[in-house]
Amino acid sequence: MPDSPLRVVQYGLGPIGQAVTRTVRAKPDALTLVGAIDIAPDKVGRDVADVAGMDQETGIQVSDDPDTVLADTDPDVVLHTTTSFLDDVAQQLERCARAGSHVISSTEELSFPHERAPETASRIDQVAREEGIVIVGTGVNPGYAMDTLPLAVTGGCTEVKAIRVERVVDAGARRAPLQKKVGAGLSVEAFEEKAAGGTIGHVGLRESLQMVADGLGWPVDRIEEDLHPVTAETPVDTGVRSVAAGEVAGIHQTAIGIVAGASRLSLDLKMYVGAEASSDAVEVDASPPIDLRVHGGVFGDTATVGMLVNTVPLAAAAAPGLRTMAELPVPRAFATRPSTASAATF
Repeated sequence: MPDSPLRVVQYGLGPIGQAVTRTVRAKPDALTLVGAIDIAPDKVGRDVADVAGMDQETGIQVSDDPDTVLADTDPDVVLHTTTSFLDDVAQQLERCARAGSHVISSTEELSFPHERAPETASRIDQVAREEGIVIVGTGVNPGYAMDTLPLAVTGGCTEVKAIRVERVVDAGARRAPLQKKVGAGLSVEAFEEKAAGGTIGHVGLRESLQMVADGLGWPVDRIEEDLHPVTAETPVDTGVRSVAAGEVAGIHQTAIGIVAGASRLSLDLKMYVGAEASSDAVEVDASPPIDLRVHGGVFGDTATVGMLVNTVPLAAAAAPGLRTMAELPVPRAFATRPSTASAATF
């Protein structure tokens, strides 16, 4: 970490952005919050502590004018949490880069944009290089559970033949926007209509597969994707959404990477309300073989915040340009203080 705390602007104050703000404020030795940006009328003009659910006011008012905030605060890093789609955020990213700030974003399509949007990715990379800063997309998925983690566990392998990643998420334990994104409460017919229009499902599975393949140096012949609804067998009430038996509880989404004519990369995501046991699994057909299980799974909302904040020092020390998590050092927590109240002993 640098000798003095890095100056941080939070761009986007939805549930994840609010949690990021609280986490930044909890690491005063390493990070200092200097600005907050959001376009929501009910947030603009309020102290960011009030918006983010913090007790002590910061004196930082939420603004809907990014240019003014960036010019007045001169941040080292912008933590960007606005939307999933690259076309919607490209100008936001470039604006931050032109202000001389590194950008760490939760935009899923930014995690590996080179195939989906090569021209946009090239332009963003050029701006980042010109300004001497780093732009990277990260989060729990994409960014960690189904790409960075599988790549990391191959570090002890001398030969890798295939990788299978499975993630099971109880969407009922997650925030309301995610429950909506997986279609909880829809009829099967409505789900199929949205799926045909590309307006439902997890964004980033394809990007995760490409990141793993790129990290291993595997050229992908093609990617086969599938998306199906998971229906509720019994009624489910998440507290924010009710799902009747027979209605859509969520998604089962897969991406298969064909490499050298064989299915060598498999990403399998089940995300639905009422899932009995969340889990993450990475199976590597390799020498030696790897079978990694995270019982209970990696809780996505908290892990997304962790990945965004923990990527700050990695991005700040990296070579300028549009980067992926596969190009940065292995992420790790930093500036954490052990808690004697709840510490586990081993």
